Amino acid sequence: MTLKEQVIVSAYTGVLMCPMHDMCKYIEELLGRPVYTHELADPQVVAEIKAKAKPDFLALCSGNK
Repeated sequence: MTLKEQVIVSAYTGVLMCPMHDMCKYIEELLGRPVYTHELADPQVVAEIKAKAKPDFLALCSGNK
């Protein structure tokens, strides 16, 4: 699994599979704003991350990177 794939799966599932800073960078790109680590415990922020990461996650699942 590539680092990019690990980052996408980590952001979508909440199970950290890569360096935290790589996942946070991806999340910040998804949300278009800085994200602080304490926000990752906020259910609303988690739901927003999951919704925005879903297309990338589904592309991995279907084999369309």
